[in-house]
Amino acid sequence: MGELEHKFEVEIQETEDKQKLPQEVKDELKASGMMDDKGKLKLKGVSPKMLKKMKQEYVDCPVLKENIQFIQCFVCPNFQSRVMGKVLCKGDKL
Repeated sequence: MGELEHKFEVEIQETEDKQKLPQEVKDELKASGMMDDKGKLKLKGVSPKMLKKMKQEYVDCPVLKENIQFIQCFVCPNFQSRVMGKVLCKGDKL
C-alpha cells in the first residue's frame, strides 16, 4: 500500500479546556448525519472513549491558519489520516 497524498503533517495537541465547535461546523455535522438534533456526536467507527479524547484535542490548521478542534479537522474534506499523533492533510483551499 502506497503512502497517502498529503501536503501537511500537523501535530495533534491536547488541552484541558473545554472546547466548543463553531455553529457552522455543528450545522454541517447535523446535515451529514454525524450529529443528532440534541448535539450528540455520532461518528461511525469511533468509540465513546476515543470521542471523549478527541474532544480535548486540537490542531493548528495550515489551511484555516488557526487552532481548531480535532473533530472539526476529522470531518474536513482535507483530512487524510491520523497517524501516531499527527494528521495528514491535503492542504486544499476550503
